[in-house]
Amino acid sequence: MARQDVNQALLQTSFLYGANSAYIEALQAQYEKDPQSVEPGWREFFAALGDDPASIAKTERGASWRKPNWPATPKGDLISALDGDWPATEKAVAEKLRAKAEEAGPKAAPSEDDIRRATRDSVRALMMIRAYRMRGHLYANLDPLGLEPQRDHEELHPSTYGFQESDYDRKIFIDHVLGLEFATVREMLAILRRTYCGTIGFEFVHISDPAEKAWIQERVEGPDKEIQFTREGKRAILGKLIEAEGFENFFDVKYAGAKRFGLDGAEAMIPALEQIIKRGGQLGLREIALGMAHRGRLNVLSQVMGKPHRVIFHEFKGGSASPDEVEGSGDVKYHLGASSDREFDGNTVHLSLSPNPSHLEIVDPVVLGKVRAKQDQLNDVIERSKALPLLIHGDAAFAGQGVVAECFGLSGLRGHRTGGSLHFIVNNQIGFTTYPRYSRSSPYPSDVAKLVEAPIFHVNGDDPEAVVFCAKVATEYRQKFHKPVVIDMFCYRRFGHNEGDEPSFTQPIMYRLIRSHPTTQQIYAEKLVAEG
Repeated sequence: MARQDVNQALLQTSFLYGANSAYIEALQAQYEKDPQSVEPGWREFFAALGDDPASIAKTERGASWRKPNWPATPKGDLISALDGDWPATEKAVAEKLRAKAEEAGPKAAPSEDDIRRATRDSVRALMMIRAYRMRGHLYANLDPLGLEPQRDHEELHPSTYGFQESDYDRKIFIDHVLGLEFATVREMLAILRRTYCGTIGFEFVHISDPAEKAWIQERVEGPDKEIQFTREGKRAILGKLIEAEGFENFFDVKYAGAKRFGLDGAEAMIPALEQIIKRGGQLGLREIALGMAHRGRLNVLSQVMGKPHRVIFHEFKGGSASPDEVEGSGDVKYHLGASSDREFDGNTVHLSLSPNPSHLEIVDPVVLGKVRAKQDQLNDVIERSKALPLLIHGDAAFAGQGVVAECFGLSGLRGHRTGGSLHFIVNNQIGFTTYPRYSRSSPYPSDVAKLVEAPIFHVNGDDPEAVVFCAKVATEYRQKFHKPVVIDMFCYRRFGHNEGDEPSFTQPIMYRLIRSHPTTQQIYAEKLVAEG
């Protein structure tokens, strides 16, 4: 082809440059609706293409996954405050306050200065509420041992937002943000400190989905949102604590020195697992696949999976877990799995605890793949809410093993998603002989879960009611939003890494505190006796 021919062809098609595609597609859609509305040259061009009108209309509508109402329009006058848009908030709040004053009648009408001050108070109160949502967990009472003194946080001080002691009893308009239309600083602090600085520390502000954040706030915030259990519920929690502690004490006496990697100090995990099974069954779960390491496995096998005690005793005496006709050397008792059916409130849930090697966390992808296969078998391929992967971790392994982050990275992919995994961290604040400050760079072992914006519930293991409450909320969140969720239970390891170790050589201060610390069951029993 001669050079002039090439130039001529380029001249005739240069308008098809990629940057013009959006304009040309819009023009073609206009041509399909009314050919006379475009210039003759374009009419001739589009007619020569011979495109299917249906495909043109589909292109005009855009991607099939695009939300028709996105980006979402902020709802509520106070949303801008929570996003830091204070001028817009001040204007909106001022208008609401004027409307309130007009409703009260002309005699009660405040001056412009009064409205300005009330508006400023409202905005500052919203700033303080947001600070507690973001930073309250840093001041929460999480460590049963109190190893580190609680640090003061300026962001949680009312004085940071201009409130002095004399302002604490003045009513402030907060537009139902904490379930109250008007509240004093004192009332707000009582709700915020109970919710975010008690024995639970909620981390959820990093979530980008407003619906998920709003659901958690609605679930835990408000004057009527205290953790409450019925008398029967409290007795059930105490019963599981007694069983869990009694199991460990029996083996400590009967098989002294034998490795069992006991749950001593973390017994509150047992009633929490029971709550996950019970609440999950109510919300449609039919299968729960568990994966865990050696710590507390025997207790879970006994108290949760229902493995007969005589079988566990047989294994402790040196007997095989497999029938005689099965060849092989077998495995240690704290690596073995089991399966069973549990029934709560008429709902039957099948449980399966996968065997695991000593290589920490390597069971995680096995459990996730197993659940994915179960969901495919059950034809539960949309919500994936009938089978749940429940993974139990140690704090050091959760932060340190790369397979944990890899599994989170796969959790939202089409070929790997399981509708959300539930992670329970037994955070005994030590990894074999290593303090957290020497084993990770993040404040919490659970920080890797922020990779996928998972909500994280930090909880004090010596408050079993709080632990069970977290288990309930976590199960509800997973079943509703089909995303991962993490419970980080702060506790302690009453004995060594295994029962043959003497931990005081490497952690003398910690184990001086542990030896004088009452058990979770003793603390909870005394609390119930005091309540009558």
